Amino acid sequence: MLNKKFYRSIILLHYFTLITSIITAQSREPLKPIFTNNPPVIDGKLEDEIWKTAPTVSEFKTFTPDFGNDLSEKTIVYMAYDKENLYFAYKCFDSEPDKIRATVTSRDNIRAEDWICINLDSFNDQQSLYALYVNPFGIQEDSRFTGNTEDAGIDLVWYSAGRIDPDGYSIEIQLPLKSLRYSNTNPVEMSVFFERKISRRAEQGSFPAMDPAQGNAFLTQMQPMFYYDIEHYALLEVLPAITYGEKFSDTGGKLTTEKVTRDLSLTLKYGITSDLILDGTYNPDFSQVEADAGQIDINLRYALFFQEKRPFFLEGRENFGIAATTINEVDPIRYIVHTRNILNPIGGIKLAGKIGESNTIAAIYTIDEISDPAPGTEKNTHFPIIRYKKSLSEDSYVGIIAAAEEQKENYNRVGGIDGQIRLTKASQFEFNGILSQSKLLNSSDVNFGNTLGLKYSYSARDLDMDYSIKNVSEDFRADMGYITRTGITSIAGFAKPKFYPEVESIQRIDAEFFTAQIRDNIYNKWETNNSIGATMFFLGSLNLRLKYTYSNEIYLNEKFRTGGFIASFGGLVSNVLNFSLGYRKLNSIFYSNLPFEGKSNMFQAIVIIQPSGKISTRIDFIFSDFTRKSDNSLIYEYPILRFRLTYQMNKHLFFRGIAEYNKYRKQLITDLLASFTYIPGTVLHFGYGSLYEKTEWVNNAYMPSDSFKEMRRGFFFKASYLWRL
Repeated sequence: MLNKKFYRSIILLHYFTLITSIITAQSREPLKPIFTNNPPVIDGKLEDEIWKTAPTVSEFKTFTPDFGNDLSEKTIVYMAYDKENLYFAYKCFDSEPDKIRATVTSRDNIRAEDWICINLDSFNDQQSLYALYVNPFGIQEDSRFTGNTEDAGIDLVWYSAGRIDPDGYSIEIQLPLKSLRYSNTNPVEMSVFFERKISRRAEQGSFPAMDPAQGNAFLTQMQPMFYYDIEHYALLEVLPAITYGEKFSDTGGKLTTEKVTRDLSLTLKYGITSDLILDGTYNPDFSQVEADAGQIDINLRYALFFQEKRPFFLEGRENFGIAATTINEVDPIRYIVHTRNILNPIGGIKLAGKIGESNTIAAIYTIDEISDPAPGTEKNTHFPIIRYKKSLSEDSYVGIIAAAEEQKENYNRVGGIDGQIRLTKASQFEFNGILSQSKLLNSSDVNFGNTLGLKYSYSARDLDMDYSIKNVSEDFRADMGYITRTGITSIAGFAKPKFYPEVESIQRIDAEFFTAQIRDNIYNKWETNNSIGATMFFLGSLNLRLKYTYSNEIYLNEKFRTGGFIASFGGLVSNVLNFSLGYRKLNSIFYSNLPFEGKSNMFQAIVIIQPSGKISTRIDFIFSDFTRKSDNSLIYEYPILRFRLTYQMNKHLFFRGIAEYNKYRKQLITDLLASFTYIPGTVLHFGYGSLYEKTEWVNNAYMPSDSFKEMRRGFFFKASYLWRL
């Protein structure tokens, strides 16, 4: 009886929330941009005739560091369109224009600066949005937001320009409809959320104003916007690319050619409708413009994580996120699908978009070529991935996922359901249930596994909190994902009350409380992870975080202490200097067949110096050590120093040099790059890199040395051109 009453209460609460949200949405008058046959020139000057008659909004209210205050500087947004493009303009007043934070930098590198952002839900279905960021010099950044996660992987084709004026700065934006997915209707209904950030005050404001009772639930607080008689395209894009590269390695004391690469690739994009897109690629060039930054790669319980950087996989990646994953710091299910595991694809096809008003589908099929297959294995591995989502009221949805890594004699397959249900304005419930089926090479056994995740979260002005349950069976595998541990059950809770002192120099203080009780089902033992901390935001853009952790961990049937102290400090000091410092002093485990307990220190520093609007220097330093507890002996010290210097000649062309020294490995890496990007897809890159080691060739053998010897060298050239028909 109690359960029936509880479920009835939940259902009534959900319907009440739905009715309330409908009334709220209806009370927001839709925006109606002006149609024009004389589009503006995108030059950052608001002198075009259209801006004199275009509708505007200007009632910006803050949501960071607090909700509901007038933004400290006046902001006006203008809206227009024609049959093929959407146009926006910002006039951002500033009483101290000499303190505006902006540089001529590369794309997707402006978050620490002043910027504006147009958050565009192109279907007005509260399921996802495009975020288009622009700094005062017109430099772009873009992303996709869905399922409470922002993914910066996409690179849309759009145009922007900006200029700093005596009274602030101005920005103009042209967004081609061919770059968007939108409904095949007339009028087309979208929704929008305009943002502005003033970095020196760590202040963000928006129109429409965000409701403190809804916290940062962006998708449910957008303003409807209507466009009449716009084009609906059968999009066709052709992207050929050529790549030439050569690698050298030291053999017998001399550098000799190891590999020469000459590749021609082709990628096609076809719009079946304006909201359903088919992509195909053959022999794709997925070369990374910048190598992965060095990480501490010893004494690891699980493999290092590397971000996906390859364009074919980045677009539409947000569709493959699964609810109730990465729900807290102890959750071992990070990603069910992580395409970085597809190492050397020789071809692929992808379908993504909407079918009808509430159905989203995404599918990828790729063939991965194994460069050095093990005996008895096939040369190719097949990766089919299918995702379907059904949108419900507000930002709620239910979905299914199926993915596999297939060879003839061995495979790993996963499939299951997930969902996100909005319960109230401020609270959500997330769930997933995933099954796996695996067969190893030279084995007749088929293993089955499963994982279950449940999460309740609440977010509002004064409090964030969540509670979660996660179970991962011992035999669960997702080889196409990123899983750090199996065979556990965890129950966790988190609370973050937020305080707003009436002190001018302190914007906000966040307290943090976390607890997780974890059962290692393999060894039938319990471990715990508990922490208490606080973060203070002060003096405009600085923050200080302190945290104490009491925890332990089960490893090979032994329980080890792992808690300790964590501190971080950083922020924007001036237009020239930005920094971040972090320190951890923890009890730790030495992971081996004979593990032992010890203590570890970790220090990390990032310093960014920008002496001019076109020159940027970034210095990264990371240090870790481990001392055995039983005899206080030092097991290792591991420092990495990375230096990056960038000269951005203009918004399209930059030159960059990187030097990284790994003292533990006694290796020095250098990387030089010249890069020209007209629009995403139309690019020229030339790169050169070397690896040096402290060794020398003596008497037909490599011997340790105090001097560096170049052991590897490589260069590459890449050119591609985007044809949009």
